[in-house]
Amino acid sequence: MSQLFGVILSIMKFESHVQGDKTTREIVEILVDETGLSKRRLKDAMHKGAVWVTGVRGTQRVRGWRKTLEDSGIVHLYYDENVLSEIPTAAVLVSDEGAYSIWNKPFGMRSQGSKWADHCTITRWAEKHLQPFRPAFLVHRLDRAASGLMIVAHEKRIASQFGKLFETRVIEKRYRATVHGCVRETGSSLLIESKVDGREARSHYKRELYDAGSDKSVVVVEIETGRKHQIRRHLAEIGHPVVGDRLYGSPGDREDLQLVSEFLAFDCPVGGDRKEFRVASQHGI
Repeated sequence: MSQLFGVILSIMKFESHVQGDKTTREIVEILVDETGLSKRRLKDAMHKGAVWVTGVRGTQRVRGWRKTLEDSGIVHLYYDENVLSEIPTAAVLVSDEGAYSIWNKPFGMRSQGSKWADHCTITRWAEKHLQPFRPAFLVHRLDRAASGLMIVAHEKRIASQFGKLFETRVIEKRYRATVHGCVRETGSSLLIESKVDGREARSHYKRELYDAGSDKSVVVVEIETGRKHQIRRHLAEIGHPVVGDRLYGSPGDREDLQLVSEFLAFDCPVGGDRKEFRVASQHGI
């Protein structure tokens, strides 16, 4: 017995949920019968993370097209041609530390996926490109439009330990942003202290240089809290939106977002030694 839920938004975006019938069948065959899509398309969707199975272990992604649905499990397909056709930009491995790795995430790559796919995420990129293969667990987030350093854990225990380091704010993070306008020059950092979505948020920034020809400044930013879009929102609040920020800045700004996570430092949760990582910004004025 099968059941199709939701309204088909377009011919190539829909979701399908199929209840098992106590026979063992390949998931791809079940979905061919249910949706009419070709095996090629369904195999591609599975590989990119659009197929899930609910069973005794809960609901999990399934990628192998030869996987079978047994007993009374449920197979879920979230098919969006626009999402599945996206091609991830290559992330650059900065350092492979074994239990975790440091990556330079490019503009446009996601920190985490959705039910529709995960092939354009930093974690999936790490799983596909690290040798030997290791599972990847998200430690922290970086805006899709931003670029720079990210930590990816390869053990749940290590991911939990990094989570505690971020929660207690002992990981040093520094960002570089190119913003519109002439930021006031001071001998020390300035503080922006205004709530983000009703929660306390503190950002420290300092002008590094200013170009009168383009009327743009480069600022270095350190944050005490990690609220969603905190840096972008704080800089826009003081009248200096980040170049390329079409959400909080000018809708007509067509450049990529000029915001880079350029520095990370922490005490290694594996060996206890001090680790520092830097990446050179490609943005400038």
